[in-house]
Amino acid sequence: MTDAQETAADTTLRTPGGDPPVDVDSAPIPLLEPREGIPPVVADNDALARIVAAFAAGTGPVAVDAERASGYRYGQRAYLVQLRREGAGSTLIDPVGCPDLSSLGEAVGDAEWVLHAATQDLPCLREIGMTPSRLFDTELAGRLAGFARVGLGAMVENVLGYALEKGHSAVDWSTRPLPDPWLRYAALDVELLVDLRDALEAELDRQGKLEWARQEFAAIAAAPPAPPRKDPWRRTSGMHKVRRRRQMAVVRELWTARDQIAQRRDVSPGKVLGDAAIVEAALNMPPNAQALAALPGFGHRMSRKQLEQWQAAVDRARAIPDNELPQPGQPLTGPPPPRAWADKDPVAAARLSAARTAVSALAERLTMPQENLIAPDTVRRLCWEPPKAPTPDAVAEVLTAHGARAWQVEQVTPALVKALTEATD
Repeated sequence: MTDAQETAADTTLRTPGGDPPVDVDSAPIPLLEPREGIPPVVADNDALARIVAAFAAGTGPVAVDAERASGYRYGQRAYLVQLRREGAGSTLIDPVGCPDLSSLGEAVGDAEWVLHAATQDLPCLREIGMTPSRLFDTELAGRLAGFARVGLGAMVENVLGYALEKGHSAVDWSTRPLPDPWLRYAALDVELLVDLRDALEAELDRQGKLEWARQEFAAIAAAPPAPPRKDPWRRTSGMHKVRRRRQMAVVRELWTARDQIAQRRDVSPGKVLGDAAIVEAALNMPPNAQALAALPGFGHRMSRKQLEQWQAAVDRARAIPDNELPQPGQPLTGPPPPRAWADKDPVAAARLSAARTAVSALAERLTMPQENLIAPDTVRRLCWEPPKAPTPDAVAEVLTAHGARAWQVEQVTPALVKALTEATD
């Protein structure tokens, strides 16, 4: 940090909610350039070996970020990885030229990794051989500390007093070569990440929440990769309009055909065919390509060959035997939707209402979002199938079985015991 940067970081710590201390009235300082300039992009094994050695010799936490090409390319792979560590400076690595970063992951694996919204970047980092053993998530830290705005730009501004440019967050990071303004933006994303981490750690410690945060970070680091989503076609935007099973089959066939084409062409599925077009085809069940072409999303710019491939998917759905058509909704693995509780089990509905009120009040007192205090699904499961006697030990056992961390169990158990008891009296 320059002297000016150190001074600003020392004097502009903001309180949760974004209100500055009374003696700080200055506007945020624009952060326009990385302190060592834009680092060269590492795109071959020789350059990578030098970076591995430099980061292995560095000290302290490692700031890590990754850029994807969501909306442009198929999947969520990383197209740029940014790191910064004391003694090593910043680096930008091209995972296209260096697809295996396991040596770098091993070199910094024992250090604490500092990420913002870690769960977004960890899957794509894992694909290229980088998995932390310890981490600090600055976004989650901000949530636990009670900050109203927890995006990286907002956190850097509210906590450190700097303004980050965010104009390149949604660009196509698969572009080669990457323009200098994009590289500057990427390098700045890790420029102050460790400084932000240190300030948030101090704030969490001041609020008595540092151990809570450590438990959350440990849970993220230890979590296994998410399993493949079951029936991903059901998440098609506008799916709520599709009521009949035959129409659902059309959505499934079109979604599957689109996904295969998108994967083969390495483009975002939405660039192949929009969700709105899929839903229109399902609702109208066109009998031929000519009728399909008249629907929104299948306009005159689509070739005859493309129309025929989509019509073939509709025809496949028409030919599916009735007993093989998809069922409405997905098989429930837990409680029914809360809106159905009043009819199915009014007593359970009363328990849920009381529990939600108790959790909301506690979250407000602790100045954190309810979903970070305790997962809403965990509360629903507890209220749908509560222990016979809602004692503190019994409630704590249920919460733990559903994945609640020790600090969460300690905080919410008394409130939930009271809510369950009062709702059943």
